[in-house]
Amino acid sequence: MREYAFELRLCAHLETADVPGVGDASVVSRQLGTSVHASGGRIVDTVCVLPGPEFGDRVALTSDTVPPAVLDTDVPIGEYERVTRVFDGPPERARSLADAGAKTGFLDVTRRDGQQVVRQTTRYPDWVGGLIGVENKPDLGRPGDLERQMRHDASLGVLDYAVVATESHVTRAHLNRLPDDVGVWRVDFDREDPVEVIRAPERLDSTGPGLEVLDEHAARTDVRPVTAGEKARQRRRVVERAYGKGWRTFDLPACARVSTGDGDTPLPCCEHFGRVVDPASECGDECPGFEAADAPDVDLDAERERRTPWERDAGGRRRQAGLDQF
Repeated sequence: MREYAFELRLCAHLETADVPGVGDASVVSRQLGTSVHASGGRIVDTVCVLPGPEFGDRVALTSDTVPPAVLDTDVPIGEYERVTRVFDGPPERARSLADAGAKTGFLDVTRRDGQQVVRQTTRYPDWVGGLIGVENKPDLGRPGDLERQMRHDASLGVLDYAVVATESHVTRAHLNRLPDDVGVWRVDFDREDPVEVIRAPERLDSTGPGLEVLDEHAARTDVRPVTAGEKARQRRRVVERAYGKGWRTFDLPACARVSTGDGDTPLPCCEHFGRVVDPASECGDECPGFEAADAPDVDLDAERERRTPWERDAGGRRRQAGLDQF
């Protein structure tokens, strides 16, 4: 099975099943960056967020991502303060961040004495119980940068657990190439319970300092220290993007050959190729099987709402787009 199809099917499974040996994944997302210093350096295939004590408060707050730059700023609760005093940078950026936070309902922005002022409407909830990263490698015969990726995850510790998921037969040699803390799952979607735990993951140190692997050479490995505070900020960014983004980031193509499959949740399935396809890279006029038609009438947000605690109109606000760009 191709990695894209494997990833979508595993996300669909984890969304309604416990993460083996770890707990309930109340939020499942995909393709999220976890690097602290190397921007875009480490993209984790699948990210699961375990619910914390105030998860219900996060559900009620907003369906969208609260912009990380807003959460990184000490915005007063209750008392208004001038936007340009709260947010660093040019006034245009300060106003843009305040407006983005207000669209989610997390900030209250108004004008007083001719100045734009801002306050938090509520305390940010303690809603995260754990963070699991899954690297999807259906074929271990083509591992790519798997070993380096897993060393990065284990030494950095932004995640609480790191796992490799594969369809391949897993040998002792495969296990020995991975850090001892990294778990391994063998996945067979033809089984009633598709995930077999070959090695359970050990909890990583997500609260203390870490080391980020930046690059590896024949004679050396380049690393950079990461403080506990830097890790905490990056974890918050990851979980917020996971919450707002989810895993259904595809659009179903406007093609007569596309269907939503016969599973419990819609996936982009192609009659021409006989498999799940990546609409962004495989569909369109240049596809030999393309036949223009209306796209399947499927509401992907409604599917997420049906299968998880997430509420698309939480806080009485319509779902926004692009709020994690800041």
